[in-house]
Amino acid sequence: MAEKLTIWTYDWVPPGPRGFVRDLRLRWAAEEAGFAYEVRTIPFEDRATNHLHSQPFGQVPFLADGKVEIFESGAGLLHLARKSEKLMPRDASGEAETVQWVIAALNSIEMVTVPWWFLKVSGQENTGQENNGLTDWMGKRLGQLEAVLSEREWLAANRFTVADLIMADVLRVPEVRAHGERPASEAYVARLTARLAFQKAHSDQIAHFKAADEERSSQR
Repeated sequence: MAEKLTIWTYDWVPPGPRGFVRDLRLRWAAEEAGFAYEVRTIPFEDRATNHLHSQPFGQVPFLADGKVEIFESGAGLLHLARKSEKLMPRDASGEAETVQWVIAALNSIEMVTVPWWFLKVSGQENTGQENNGLTDWMGKRLGQLEAVLSEREWLAANRFTVADLIMADVLRVPEVRAHGERPASEAYVARLTARLAFQKAHSDQIAHFKAADEERSSQR
């Protein structure tokens, strides 16, 4: 019998990031592949330093699969994809295409959307020099992706792969999703987030943090 995966996340987070904490990516992949997994936690308080032995940047998620331990959600997703054909094809061409789009989601799209989002939520996205051209740069990247998605249903191998999972998770951030008119991208995100595996992973994460609220309240 295969060992149960362990996905590590925070024991609690404030309401804002709930449904977007990146352990959801690993939960979603495990649900798609049918892997058994458990979720374990580290304290949100002192999070910057209390688990550096497992994640040197003090972030989540990180993943344990038997003797294999991995940090960074993208690395964890690729590890899971190598274990399941549901997440990545086994032929060389399909695997290469999947990997390149996973990397593209993280390095070509999320690399721009995350700092843009941070400036936006902090009220700095349109303050001249502080913007550093991020809005235009992000718009260009999202437009280039829109052109791709207008011509295909899936990013790789003509079917759902882990590349679609990570790209949809990057694109579904509400501020990014609302930026500009991108009908193909919107349809893509809607289609991916309607999948049962996403819905299960999302609801489980929300329930996890809601239970933490109740536990914190009972201790006051």
